[in-house]
Amino acid sequence: MRPTLRCVLVSALGIPVALLAAVMDERLWVVWVAYVGVFVVGCLIDILFGLRRRDVVTTLETPDTIYIGAESVMTFTLSSARGRGVSVTALPELGNELEHLDARDVVLAPPAARLTFPLRPLRRGERKVEAIWIRWRGPLGLMQRQRRDAFDRTIAVVPNTAAVRDAAVQLFARRQFESGLKVERYVGDGSEFESLRDYVPGLDHRSMNWKATARHRTLVCTQFRAERNHQVVLALDAGHLMSEPMDGLPKLDHAINTSLLMSYACLRTGDQVGWYSFDEKPRGFLQPAGGVSSFPRLKRFSAGIEYSTGETNYTLGITDLSTRLRRRSLVVVLTDFVDSISAELMVENLGRLARRHLVVFVALRDASLDAQVSQRPDDIDSAYRSVVAADFVKERDLALRRLQQTGVLCVDAPPARVSNALINRYLEIKRRELF
Repeated sequence: MRPTLRCVLVSALGIPVALLAAVMDERLWVVWVAYVGVFVVGCLIDILFGLRRRDVVTTLETPDTIYIGAESVMTFTLSSARGRGVSVTALPELGNELEHLDARDVVLAPPAARLTFPLRPLRRGERKVEAIWIRWRGPLGLMQRQRRDAFDRTIAVVPNTAAVRDAAVQLFARRQFESGLKVERYVGDGSEFESLRDYVPGLDHRSMNWKATARHRTLVCTQFRAERNHQVVLALDAGHLMSEPMDGLPKLDHAINTSLLMSYACLRTGDQVGWYSFDEKPRGFLQPAGGVSSFPRLKRFSAGIEYSTGETNYTLGITDLSTRLRRRSLVVVLTDFVDSISAELMVENLGRLARRHLVVFVALRDASLDAQVSQRPDDIDSAYRSVVAADFVKERDLALRRLQQTGVLCVDAPPARVSNALINRYLEIKRRELF
């Protein structure tokens, strides 16, 4: 129980007036007595006839799982048998990495009043709705009661597979995707044996099978088909640079969403997909497997990739990955770097990996950095920022060119377009059969 702002104002304004009247004329002492009596009676009315703390019952409804980057809701239900028409202010108390909320008002009405608050996670992991603070006034608004109801409700924040699913539905619904995969041209392309057929004018002479020709005593050619069991490994950097936010999400979560969509595309085309994570040391490796049925295991693995505060060790991480790969693979490395100096070891180790495998380097481009470079400076401070941003962009482009010179394919795009850019590069690799 505590006084309200109205109570403080009434006392602050009324006491000087009542005292001034009593000082000016002793016969006006009744004004002081009357004021004090009315004020005390008003406070007692709020205390005795106001809604008691035990009269309000609160319940909480939350989802068990929410997706990073997506908004969910939680609902508080306030019920009371005595509090009809009472205005209640509610404020949820949330744990770390959940966006904090503002207080809301609701009027208690039978049988109950419901308050819906948005849930916006900032990072993956186990997050808590710890409690709710509720406050209401008495009938005269002079006194108010406040209560904290603890819940300690745990919510799992997982990678946004819903967004990946929606993007996959849109992607695979397009006829261009299927035509890019050469669905109608499996026979006659690739290097995997399909069948034998009689030679007809127009066929490639290099496909002539001389042993079968001698056996059948007629010209016979070999038909090939495109391979569908390539090995694709997505290597995710979980170092401290990937924990920085970009477009409302940490870079690591953008990389995970892109990797999930890429994995689904690879599984749909018949390739085998594995995952690898590293920061200052190797963190986890998921052996490549094929079939869309293996997609849930990839989701479980992605949910276990934690944010790290350590510096990324490319030498240890890439070397460990190289020892795990027994055959030529498409290795997609999703990471980030600040400048060409910090990228020295990254370029060196990815170039070494590209000697045995086909490497695709994926970096998230900061659109705000490009905007800082292109905008016209208004003062000396903005000019300094523009020059520094231009230096960062130049060093980034230099590092990407060095990677391309070592045989690494590069994808550098903002988070909103990086998934499409990566899948387009993957389809191009499939068409050209580079691995």
